[in-house]
Amino acid sequence: MSGRAPERGFAARPGDAESWVKAADLPSTRDPVAEAYTARLTVDITPELRGRIKVAAFRRGLTVADMLRSLLLREFPDDGGSTP
Repeated sequence: MSGRAPERGFAARPGDAESWVKAADLPSTRDPVAEAYTARLTVDITPELRGRIKVAAFRRGLTVADMLRSLLLREFPDDGGSTP
């Protein structure tokens, strides 16, 4: 027999429950307004357009979702329900 200690496996739980359950107390980096969004929207676009959107978001230091949310809010402002 070898004198090696048993190694922790890939999905092994830590020995104490506190370190297993408790998450780090870090503030959220997400915009508080974005936290309120719960609906998902799927749009079919070409791979080329998807690439351009991703590059534009990266250059602006934004996520694609945040950038598109801002664009949609500018295009469709909350006008209190009045029709155009």
